[in-house]
Amino acid sequence: MKTLIVIPIQKELSFFLHMCAEYGLAAEDATVGRLSATRFPDLGITLVLGGLGKVQCAVQTQHALDVGRDWDVVICAGAAGALVDELSVGDVVVATETVEHDIHNRFGPPLLPRFSGAATIVASLSRVILPHNAFSVHLGPIASGDEDVVDGARREELHRLTGAVAVAWEGAGSARACRLSEVPFVEIRGITDGADTSAAADFATNLETAMRHVATLILTWLRESYS
Repeated sequence: MKTLIVIPIQKELSFFLHMCAEYGLAAEDATVGRLSATRFPDLGITLVLGGLGKVQCAVQTQHALDVGRDWDVVICAGAAGALVDELSVGDVVVATETVEHDIHNRFGPPLLPRFSGAATIVASLSRVILPHNAFSVHLGPIASGDEDVVDGARREELHRLTGAVAVAWEGAGSARACRLSEVPFVEIRGITDGADTSAAADFATNLETAMRHVATLILTWLRESYS
């Protein structure tokens, strides 16, 4: 299986790469068109930087789709804030759908484009056997928009509006590119904060943990798939 993993920002990518090294995976420097990439042939993975925000991530995902291999699945992997109390720092959310929340339409009902996660991939990820008490994996919608959610009122509003359990920035951008190119897509996010007043500090403190857990889930899943 040829898996393209799009990771929005450099710090997220660096932590993911560190986990690949800990897993003993042999890395190859590569390019995908004009994008620098890292390949792990043993698991069929190619990692690229997606860029900050929905638009940049859409552009770079589409470029990778246009010039790269025949990808079997694209994963947008990164950090997120929790919109529900059931999620804890370090938990991982596999998106059943990515919901774009920041189209501020004033001429009618709210526009909330929804992009379904590839059902067979989501189901497969939900069955991954992780080390005992490593962290929890949740399935549910992830809200996507170029907005830092840093207060309780906005947190509650977004959950009510979208039904999402977590919120992040770039997923809808990658999802749009995959829909256009008819490539299966899944968003996977590790929880760094509670989308509240301490979100900025919590993000910085917990990013490594969240990305290590995201990488653990994806790498374990791929190893099980290849075994």
